[in-house]
Amino acid sequence: MGSSEPSLDDFLQENKRKRNPFVPLGALVTAGVLTAGLISFRRGNSHLGQQLMRARVVVQGATVALMGIQLSCAI
Repeated sequence: MGSSEPSLDDFLQENKRKRNPFVPLGALVTAGVLTAGLISFRRGNSHLGQQLMRARVVVQGATVALMGIQLSCAI
């Protein structure tokens, strides 16, 4: 029972990343902008923090849209 064949779950996960690589990238960019915004708030630069939080919403929305496109193409 020690077969070296990949499982179906592994194959599907790899296939998802190949189909739409922008979703993980969008998640990383969202996390980066969120972190930068929180750091700027902590340092007292509320104007920059507010701009970064707005940018996070835009990037997060684009990521969710990409996920929706990915799902609609899979159907």
